[in-house]
Amino acid sequence: MTVSETLPMGGYAGDVPTVEITAEIAATVCTVDAAPGSRVLPGDLLMVLESMKMQIPIRADRAATVVDVAIEVGDTVRNGDVLCRLTAENASLADDAGGDASVSSTPEARLAALFDPGSMRLLDADDGSGVRTAEGAVEGIRALAYASDRAVQGGALGMDGCMRITRLTDRAVSENVPVLGVWHSGGARLAEGVSSLDGMGQMFASITRASGRVPQISVILGPAAGGAAYGPALTDVVVMARGAKIFVTGPGVVASVTGESVDMETLGGADTHLNRSGVAHIVGEDDADAVARARAVTVLLSGQRRSSWTRSVMDPGSLLPDQADVAYDVHPVVSAILDENADDAPAWHELQAGWAPNIVTGLGRLEGRPVGVLANNPIRRGGCLDSESAEKASRFVRLCDSFGIPLLVLVDVPGYLPGVDQEWNGVVRRGAKLLHAFSDASVARITVILRKAYGGAYIAMNSHSLGASAVFAWPGAEIAVMGATAAVRILKRRDLAGLAGDELAAKETELAEAHLRESGGIDPVIEAGWVDAIIEPAATRDAVVEAFRGASHHRNGIRNIPL
Repeated sequence: MTVSETLPMGGYAGDVPTVEITAEIAATVCTVDAAPGSRVLPGDLLMVLESMKMQIPIRADRAATVVDVAIEVGDTVRNGDVLCRLTAENASLADDAGGDASVSSTPEARLAALFDPGSMRLLDADDGSGVRTAEGAVEGIRALAYASDRAVQGGALGMDGCMRITRLTDRAVSENVPVLGVWHSGGARLAEGVSSLDGMGQMFASITRASGRVPQISVILGPAAGGAAYGPALTDVVVMARGAKIFVTGPGVVASVTGESVDMETLGGADTHLNRSGVAHIVGEDDADAVARARAVTVLLSGQRRSSWTRSVMDPGSLLPDQADVAYDVHPVVSAILDENADDAPAWHELQAGWAPNIVTGLGRLEGRPVGVLANNPIRRGGCLDSESAEKASRFVRLCDSFGIPLLVLVDVPGYLPGVDQEWNGVVRRGAKLLHAFSDASVARITVILRKAYGGAYIAMNSHSLGASAVFAWPGAEIAVMGATAAVRILKRRDLAGLAGDELAAKETELAEAHLRESGGIDPVIEAGWVDAIIEPAATRDAVVEAFRGASHHRNGIRNIPL
């Protein structure tokens, strides 16, 4: 079995024997370190690409054997071009069968797993509606929950089951408590006809009424098809266990209507919705992990503060390459700023990690208080904003704004990704969503510019002009309409006319350095008030915490529409 995977920028994904590593951006091949037949270990360099004046290393993230290499040094690759093929060691598709014996498949057991031990109280009788509801505590926070019953008509929902979810969701709003849903359902009950459709509609309306009022977390532990796919999609966070499926129509209907042949996993499995559609915010390795992740996100969105915390001793600046034109993974930088966990639990929870990975979104804590993090990731597409990442970011900003979660924005962005496909995919329309989300936000939001912020992407990444509470920059950071080299190619095109090769490169470098000196660097930006202060990377956490303390902050109360 061969899987085509979008450029991993530091690894590859998919528990399958053979994986195609493909480019996700137009680039030039600088070096090729992988050789056919060679064994690579996690972290080993496969090759280096260059795009938009940024060097992008491609590394393995697990042990594998290189099957073949499709490119050579100097080649130009386009989005989708195959770079190399790997065979993973000890890969097994059986590992993705899903399910976990530690979480029983009965709705009562699944509800109990969501709550603190001994805190659950069932709210209804097992009457054939196919839905059970309960109340309990999640890390001491009172919450309500519902679960579909796979043993009753495959979890199909009729009027009674839908109304049970509707009443519980309305109750959660009236009592101001989070509501969690466990989904394992084939959709509407066909035998009930339009009655079940009306029930579905009323359930959708209640979920929408609760949007932005109380956290709604969906946990998918089996199939969620038809109307049971749209219920979770309307909630704030969707957590899927491996083996779970979400789709509107199954493979049989797809084949009969379109002639396309596809299996259930490819059509609506966890990896599909984490990496391609963006429907899944989090994927748990099994049922127990999915439930644990749902509990953690519920606590964070509820705003519960921890009385004790541990800070990282890592200087986030030490995690950036010495050369400004070398890409890096922003995840360790985020971890170095946020609180650490004393136990083995993740310090922060990334949302939609595989979809539009050039922007990172996640929930963590600063001095015990929940905080949302939005960060450009230079290791993926150079950190450019594009149509999908702008949409992903705007949804996350609105999520945090809905529940009063302050935002930390880490910026290292060369601009918007150019291309015909970007224009056709609605980068203007979808990019405007991010401008709207930040401009409308009322929560405290602090921006830290790590290396650069160019053009319209500077504005979109929570600039002062959109209402940022504070904007800091690390030493050497650049803010400009475009990079110095790109600028001199326009401003000094007559001086560059007729030059080529090394002579052209040397002249561009000379003019770019002069342009930086003449423009005054970051000092005029500070004088104008567009950046509040230059801070040392090691002082980032303290500066951000202090800025949050003094910032105006209140919960917006907007609906969290699934953008």
